[in-house]
Amino acid sequence: MNMNEMLQCLSCLLIAIGMMAFIVSVITQVIKSWPGLEKLPTSAVVITLSLLLCPASFVAMMAWLKQPIQWYMVFACMVAAFVVALVSMDGWERVKEIWERTGYKDKR
Repeated sequence: MNMNEMLQCLSCLLIAIGMMAFIVSVITQVIKSWPGLEKLPTSAVVITLSLLLCPASFVAMMAWLKQPIQWYMVFACMVAAFVVALVSMDGWERVKEIWERTGYKDKR
């Protein structure tokens, strides 16, 4: 494997992590807006969604590509799920911090 192929694989990996982090973030915000679920810790929701969605999308992709799934691929997918969770959590914490700086108070 030459350097160009390695950089191409790394780029694809970063794109996949970014897309999954976006999907997890959007689903988290939808879940957190449902009545009765706003009290759930955001980090727990993000980690749970990441650990469910990443392997599901990996299995779907491998089925679509008609490729066998090896044990190390599943392990790498779980590690990637935690990376996706970290990217998703930090992103929403920054947005929340900016929102709180604006001085908006919820009047419930």
